[in-house]
Amino acid sequence: MSAAESIQSIASALLAQKSLSLVSWQPIQTLWAGYGQICRVIASPDLASKSILDSSPICIAPPASVFNSSSTSGVNSIVSSEISTPLESDTSTPLESQSCILKYIAPPSTKRSGDEGHVRKILSYHIEQYFYTHLANQMPADIPVATCLASIKSDSTSSANSNVGSGNPNVTAMLLTDLRAGFPVAGEKRSELNQIQVHAALDWLAKFHGFWWTRAGEFDREHLARPPLEETQRGKQGAIDGVWLNGGYTYLATRRSEYASLMEDEDSEWSQALCSATDGEKLSLAERVAVALAPRVDGQGSLSNYVTLIHGDVKSENLFTTRSGDQVAFYDFQYVGLGLGVCDLAKLFTCSVPLRMLGDSSIPDKLRMQDGEKALLERYQKQIEASSGKTYPWDVLVKHWESALVDWLRFQASWGFWGNTEWLEARVRYILSDAEWSAWLDRAIE
Repeated sequence: MSAAESIQSIASALLAQKSLSLVSWQPIQTLWAGYGQICRVIASPDLASKSILDSSPICIAPPASVFNSSSTSGVNSIVSSEISTPLESDTSTPLESQSCILKYIAPPSTKRSGDEGHVRKILSYHIEQYFYTHLANQMPADIPVATCLASIKSDSTSSANSNVGSGNPNVTAMLLTDLRAGFPVAGEKRSELNQIQVHAALDWLAKFHGFWWTRAGEFDREHLARPPLEETQRGKQGAIDGVWLNGGYTYLATRRSEYASLMEDEDSEWSQALCSATDGEKLSLAERVAVALAPRVDGQGSLSNYVTLIHGDVKSENLFTTRSGDQVAFYDFQYVGLGLGVCDLAKLFTCSVPLRMLGDSSIPDKLRMQDGEKALLERYQKQIEASSGKTYPWDVLVKHWESALVDWLRFQASWGFWGNTEWLEARVRYILSDAEWSAWLDRAIE
């Protein structure tokens, strides 16, 4: 079965579970490294669909374009809330219809099961599906996300999936509502948000973190996903039924090869600053920060009282906004998992917040927190406390935040810098020179 035939078959079967029929579908984007496709699906109620089409559903784009092996664009740039888009028949009579998003995962057969990047992607798609099918529906309306209408999982044997003939036993798919109705403005790849959008994104994250902060203790950490290679050793990479134990995709345990490269990079100032053990320490500074930030299986640790669920990949291209920009909806939950909420903010501030909102345009070699950065963190603190009913003391928040910045810079230094790089490096130089932060880190990993 071709990819186009598989997509059409799966879309039809998933829609049928909601008494909908497939009218048409259109490829939107190829997933990273050719792991699948994002498609927009137009559906209608079974009876109405008969008056629209007498033939089989159509593919707007030629089947040959369904998979572009040369495409390495970011994952699912179009996923999004419920929408009813009226289609018109030949007599211009509005017929009820619905735009949905199909996320179709079919990993390349050439990938090896022991490859860390491959395992990370496969785990991430199962985890995203778990989020949409088990967690998203628990959240209040003021934390908008897409709704999962139906799904299949490659290792599933449930009767709900038995009629989905993909022709590929490794296919995973989700049918999601389309967020464009309420949030028609898509964020752009590696672009800055404006001030209104930044505040809206910050508020969404604070509400998301606040909601899950009070519920983080309910997760059975023994069953949460470990780093990819550890999951391979456990033999459970295809049987994940939860989120990541450590949310995000940049934490040190899952980026050891990049870290090793940074250690050997004599031209990088961060090789010595982050990768070398000093003062009799067994661990490097980067490793100590990673230990402090990482959620533990036993739920213990000095930071455990502040662990929540984090999005894991916060950036402008993973959100939609209203036309005014005062509300946002995030998507792409492949790296959702436990962690400190400020770890989401580190990437947001570096990659999507205009520099002018963080402080002065003139950046010294070492930069302490400026008024703009402080104002954004205070806004976050106020909202997360309101959403959770818990207290997040300012001095604690700042130490968590500074540690998240150090950890995020470690990843960028080993992977490649982008965004407010000069600001990030100057902030981390200041943090590393701060005796108060160093003393806090010592206490955090005792």
